[in-house]
Amino acid sequence: MRLTRRDMLLFIRLSRPHFLLGGFILYALGVSIASYLGHSIDTGLYLMGQGIITCIQLMTHYLNEYYDAPADNQNPGRTPFSGGSGALGPEGLPRRTALYAGIAALTLAATLVGLLLVRGSTSLLAWLFLLFVFCGAYAYSAPPFQLSHSGYGELVASTVVAGFLPAFAFSLHTGQLHRLILMTTVPLIALHFAMLITFTLPDYATDLKYNKRNLMVRIGWKTAMRMHDAALLFAGLSLLLAFLNGLPWRVSLGTLIVLPLGIAQIWQMARIQRGDPPPWATLTWGGLLLFGLTAYLEWVGFMLS
Repeated sequence: MRLTRRDMLLFIRLSRPHFLLGGFILYALGVSIASYLGHSIDTGLYLMGQGIITCIQLMTHYLNEYYDAPADNQNPGRTPFSGGSGALGPEGLPRRTALYAGIAALTLAATLVGLLLVRGSTSLLAWLFLLFVFCGAYAYSAPPFQLSHSGYGELVASTVVAGFLPAFAFSLHTGQLHRLILMTTVPLIALHFAMLITFTLPDYATDLKYNKRNLMVRIGWKTAMRMHDAALLFAGLSLLLAFLNGLPWRVSLGTLIVLPLGIAQIWQMARIQRGDPPPWATLTWGGLLLFGLTAYLEWVGFMLS
């Protein structure tokens, strides 16, 4: 079958490249902490580690698209961040394309891991974090675990993406851990968790219809909204505690910039609970910007410190 320009554009949409940016920022964040602490950065090692992370991200995207396709194709409330890419279906690519792409991404990740193994000198700690990242990413969408349907997927995904990913990058270049990793990633885990709740809200009716037993369906949308607000408050408190315990002031100052955005997200949730028309696009973009900007500003803060 001849590959058309439309097929290529659909495949790019299927890959959801806008989500890959987070992997680049979080990986760079972990490495920037290592550099801040005086460790030398190996460019080849940096690129190899980033390549592994990007391939794992792509595998997760493709498998999630493949297994969620039946429900996503019926979702009337799709946003750029929820409800699937919309690239699969009768008017798009065959569903099996996502499965084949997921296998290809996994194969490429395994090849890079093999090269990392041959290179040697990688610490056991870095291998453990990489194992956690892979297992969490694979189990999120694929059977038999399919954590995205379990009610635990949001928390696991947030811990893997915002916690284990920077920790892997740091340990890959240092062979150890440091309290700054914990101080930096704990707020990000909470913000990522809140972001995922904003992503699943527009899909609530469709997920309920197709019995996708994610966190929102299991606990109800009102409770999930309260958890969203609690996660944002926890993130703010943990950043304050981190500053009081030695987080560089440039990092702490940068994160203050996003404080109004966090307040705006809580206000929007309150409006939806009162029965106002839900501004899904604004809410999901706000959740993404709150998490993404915080991670970016933390990275810039360490680079400037």
